[in-house]
Amino acid sequence: MGTALNASPCSRCLRIRWNLPLSYCVEPPASASTLSGAPCQDCAPSARPANHARRNIAVTKVSYTYCDIVAAASLGADVNDTAERLGVSANRRAALWTGGLSLALLVSAILCIGLGPVTIAPGTVGAVVAEVTGLRAEGPWTTSEYSILREMRIPRVILGIGVGAGLAVCGASLQAMVRNTLADPYVLGVSGGASTGAAAALLFGFAAGAGQYALPLSAFLGALGASLLVFFLAYAQGRITSIRLLLAGIAIGYALSAATSFMMFAADSAEDSRSVMFWLLGSLSLARWDGFLALTVAVVVATVLALTALAPRLDALTAGDETTQALGVRPGTTRVQLLVLVSLCTGTVVAAAGAIGFVGLVVPHIGRRLVGAAHARLIPVTALLGAILLIWADAGARVLMQPRELPLGIITALIGAPFLLILIRRMYPR
Repeated sequence: MGTALNASPCSRCLRIRWNLPLSYCVEPPASASTLSGAPCQDCAPSARPANHARRNIAVTKVSYTYCDIVAAASLGADVNDTAERLGVSANRRAALWTGGLSLALLVSAILCIGLGPVTIAPGTVGAVVAEVTGLRAEGPWTTSEYSILREMRIPRVILGIGVGAGLAVCGASLQAMVRNTLADPYVLGVSGGASTGAAAALLFGFAAGAGQYALPLSAFLGALGASLLVFFLAYAQGRITSIRLLLAGIAIGYALSAATSFMMFAADSAEDSRSVMFWLLGSLSLARWDGFLALTVAVVVATVLALTALAPRLDALTAGDETTQALGVRPGTTRVQLLVLVSLCTGTVVAAAGAIGFVGLVVPHIGRRLVGAAHARLIPVTALLGAILLIWADAGARVLMQPRELPLGIITALIGAPFLLILIRRMYPR
């Protein structure tokens, strides 16, 4: 059983302060003064030691902190349940989930590589994968099986792992950045900007001078431009609020969708327009052993590592700008860094696989259920969950309507839409 938490508002700022037992909190609020209506620690700076900010920003990397409780509460988590899970065992739990999901990803990849119009046994798949990685020189496969696996299926699953992980961690970071559980690259217009930039490259040769990197470059510029515009529209009175950011993102997303549709209508070739339409719905069918695949994987890996390194700042952002500043973190600078990072990753994965929805929305919620709200634990688990979800969704897209292939966005929408309805139901029960 967890320790019950009592809460009462501060007499000055009227914000709820959770009164944690000392074992759960590095520097807990004074229970007696808080319960009696005295100012909380944020409103009584003299009560804090000189090294308060430095000590707190250091301990946000650990699971049993006051900041972890606030972060979980601000993202809608059950606070009593969160407190029950806090402690040293939380890191052990996260390690177990990370290891288990890594194994699940490996098994899922082997199984998904074998699925398709031509089903191939897992043993043959494993032998070909071993040959591709240089662990084995020969095995029990036919020429056609080897060609299908090496040239089509294996790069496709690798791309799916990268795209799923990238979208998932971008969604988790955006939800922390705007303090809203419904934020994802789609809602904030980032994915729409990437789609518009990619469509401009495909239909009109935008950034053609960049060669094979014209598509990811155009998508990145579109995503970054859309993100900057959304933040510019949401900025007012010296700060950015969550509701303004979401409304601006939705408005920009609709405008970019109209721009993309107009470009497809104005294209010279109807075949090109149909190809772009199918691509925008999401597909991994263009995955090949080329520099683009390597670029996508490299960008996603770099993004996951960077967001893991920025985990203490993400934790601080979830507690609000005032608390973030009290912890010694500049919220504006941190948001700009995250904006560039998310735009780069989203632009790259959209250029590689099209606009795939719901992954960045659904997966972070599942991750928080498993390991809590602290981003040092959440980011790696979210990346693994996103990768597993997307490669299985792609396998379903290949086999559900053989020999035709469903757009990947349809499968993720079928998974994500019911989840969103359940989430809304739980957040607003009345």
